[in-house]
Amino acid sequence: MMSGFRIGTIWNIPIRLNSSWFIIFGLLTWSLSREYFVTAYPNIGSGVYLILGLITSLMFFGSVLAHELGHSWVALKDGIPVRGITLFIFGGVAQIEREARTPVSEFRIAIAGPVTSLLLAGIFYVLYNLDKKIPYLAAPSEYLMRINFMLALFNLVPGFPLDGGRVLRAGVWAWKKDLRKATRIAALIGQVIGYIFIGIGIFSFFQGQFSNGLWLIFIGWFLQSTASSAYQQVNIETSLRGTTVSQVMNREIVKLPGLTPLDWVIEEHVLANKDPAIYVVEYGEISGLLTIREITKVPKLHWRFTTINQAMIPMSRLSTLSPDTDLYSALERMEEAKVSQIPVLEGEVVIGTLSRENVARFLHLRTPLSV
Repeated sequence: MMSGFRIGTIWNIPIRLNSSWFIIFGLLTWSLSREYFVTAYPNIGSGVYLILGLITSLMFFGSVLAHELGHSWVALKDGIPVRGITLFIFGGVAQIEREARTPVSEFRIAIAGPVTSLLLAGIFYVLYNLDKKIPYLAAPSEYLMRINFMLALFNLVPGFPLDGGRVLRAGVWAWKKDLRKATRIAALIGQVIGYIFIGIGIFSFFQGQFSNGLWLIFIGWFLQSTASSAYQQVNIETSLRGTTVSQVMNREIVKLPGLTPLDWVIEEHVLANKDPAIYVVEYGEISGLLTIREITKVPKLHWRFTTINQAMIPMSRLSTLSPDTDLYSALERMEEAKVSQIPVLEGEVVIGTLSRENVARFLHLRTPLSV
């Protein structure tokens, strides 16, 4: 749900539309133009309903975007980068790169979204009172007043990952002085709320309210699964914080001459399960890194005629880490670079490699020891 195509940038934050957004946009436009506006404003010409539906749907998602920008603005003010904002079938999400460092920061970021929605509800309330005698203007302003108010209330439900759940987590965090415990409580409540939505949805489904029931089931599933994932994410971050790359990295460095044939490396190293990362040496200096990712980019028929210096990634294009880098920050760097291995340098000298397997092994060993 976090993927999508980019439609613009605000405050250097990429704004994306997920493909699922078009589904809900179409459903909302249809519902407004064929049901809501027809019932609430029956005197508007039939040809205008579709135009009003399209405009109102766009303004609704503009409101959702403003809600997420509220979170993002406070996060940026608190020095927390925002990777992007994605609009999708369940609304929108701001991809804030890391957790807040303090309960106060967590509260400020969480409450900013509902406050923004309440402000928008107030603005549309004023507009509605100014234009309620003009149906063409009153129809969208009344709907947007109500939907923004409902959006604020729904997000204040005290279950993670909703904003209310994050506010609850901030309060428990300030009380217990323990982010992991606070997240566990908020996530548990979020999962319970998710199951409640699923239960209500199933009941509605068998009562003949098929579309409403199905929608509630989807929302409940989304809340339940996201709450569980968020708790796992915080567990990982808590386990990795305070550990440096030097404690986990692989210090064994495999160096091969740049003119080594690629097929030989595959036979002797890759297929022999020896080394996933090979450093390429030219003129006595490490010039690049060869991993399985680069090998798979070379057609199999060309392996015999390709040298590893032709397939490698030059060091100048590689992300690198220092040995004292925090392990969670290093994992984030690997995610940003979309790589499975990353060189560790002390000054200009390669002293090891950090891989996802290193991190996974560390977590596997750390979990039972931290209980």
